[in-house]
Amino acid sequence: MKFSIGSSVLLLSSHVQVQAFSAPWSSTNIYTRDSIQLQMRAGEETGREASSLNSAFIADPPVDSESAVEGSPKSFDYLDDGFVFGLEGSGLERPKGKQSQLVVEGDTLETQPYQFAVVSATFASHAIFAAHSVAQLTAMNGGDIPLTAVQTMATLAFSWIMADLGSGILHFSVDNYGNGRTPIMGGIIAAFQGHHTAQWTITEREFCNNVWKLCIPFGIPTVALISLLAGPSLPMVSFFFTVFCSMEILSQEFHKWSHMMQSDLNPIATSLQKAGLTIGRIPHAQHHVAPFKGNYCIVSGFCNKALDNSGFFRKLERVIYSINGVESNSWKIDPKLKAKTLSGDYSIKRY
Repeated sequence: MKFSIGSSVLLLSSHVQVQAFSAPWSSTNIYTRDSIQLQMRAGEETGREASSLNSAFIADPPVDSESAVEGSPKSFDYLDDGFVFGLEGSGLERPKGKQSQLVVEGDTLETQPYQFAVVSATFASHAIFAAHSVAQLTAMNGGDIPLTAVQTMATLAFSWIMADLGSGILHFSVDNYGNGRTPIMGGIIAAFQGHHTAQWTITEREFCNNVWKLCIPFGIPTVALISLLAGPSLPMVSFFFTVFCSMEILSQEFHKWSHMMQSDLNPIATSLQKAGLTIGRIPHAQHHVAPFKGNYCIVSGFCNKALDNSGFFRKLERVIYSINGVESNSWKIDPKLKAKTLSGDYSIKRY
């Protein structure tokens, strides 16, 4: 009703004023002092009405009903693209102290029968593939055991280094891209990204529960296919990838060790860390500094310094962004890192 009256007054007043000043000589447009004052008062009232209407329709734009609920931003979960490390707007709270937090619905810390079966079958088959490769190499060397041993150890060492590199690329990928709905890798992505919310959770996982997800991309089908393609004439190719895939699976256990107190580690794990064969607590702690932009390798950490100093992952982020426009989660957390990378500065500060 207010709108109708105000509009009518506004239109009437405008019409009267045009009539009055467009033809002041007309006998029908002779105004007395009282009529002019009345018109001025009407104009003032009309101005207030118009101002009120303008404020209602201009100053208050339409509000999205979803974002207005409870006056808070939308929360995301591990199945959404907006889920970034369980930080702002993720719907997760960062627990204080050594508390565990499960990100994926239905997840548990105890080993399930199917997890035990998957892990056991995977490592048993990998051991068979490796032994078969060494036997083939021995036959090719005419039974020369020392030569076979040297070749096997050299391949093992090279595979260990490349597995560390591979773990870094995998870690970078799942930390920064995809979500729980991503085909094949969804469970791994959710676990790695959610890990930044509650780091201690991994220390409470049993072995098979901890590593079984990595048996999916690095399991029996992968090694079997590579061995088939390599054939009997290239046994060390099969051996290399068997070790490589085994290390990638075990990298999650090495990762777990790097989050545990030294007093909680078994003597073998402690010795491997001290020897630099598995990632240590201090080197990996450098990764857990927002925006989580470096120190991604988690087999031994051997490749971390070279990758970070060369700006390898910053360059990779820029290439990915130039292809599909997708930002890394590190960029989302730290826009300055994005600007720095896009400007061509790929350096990274070593903590």
